[in-house]
Amino acid sequence: MTRMPPQLTIGELAARSGVAASALRFYEDVGLIAAERTTGNQRRYPRNMLRRVAFIRAAQRVGLSLDEISSAFSHLPDSRTPTKSDWERVSRSWTERIDRQIADLERLKTKVSSCIGCGCLSLRTCSLSNPGDAESTRGIGPAALATPENHGVTRD
Repeated sequence: MTRMPPQLTIGELAARSGVAASALRFYEDVGLIAAERTTGNQRRYPRNMLRRVAFIRAAQRVGLSLDEISSAFSHLPDSRTPTKSDWERVSRSWTERIDRQIADLERLKTKVSSCIGCGCLSLRTCSLSNPGDAESTRGIGPAALATPENHGVTRD
């Protein structure tokens, strides 16, 4: 097995991470990853950027914003490759946020299933029905599916 070089070109990082080179350049522009430049002005990424890119992609998959990811990275060491303990500390800070998101998705699943899953397809009896735009008093957006955190309303 060939050992990975200490620094990766943008093409190597893209191929190894499965992330487009354009996305890597964007991540670099917003400060999520960093590259050194050769005398020919080509990017060279330290190998530990591969872990950062994997972390960015995983965090995005669960709905975390780039600002949240950036904040997490600010708590990681710059001078060395983060350890398992470093990553665990960062991920613990997201537990509450992810738990809220899971609860939101469960609430959505229950309400959508109770409407579509029952087979009635009746807007008169559907739990998501909004005759006369009565839900407008509860705030903007999908009030029947909104969470207390994002609309300031109490849920049943």
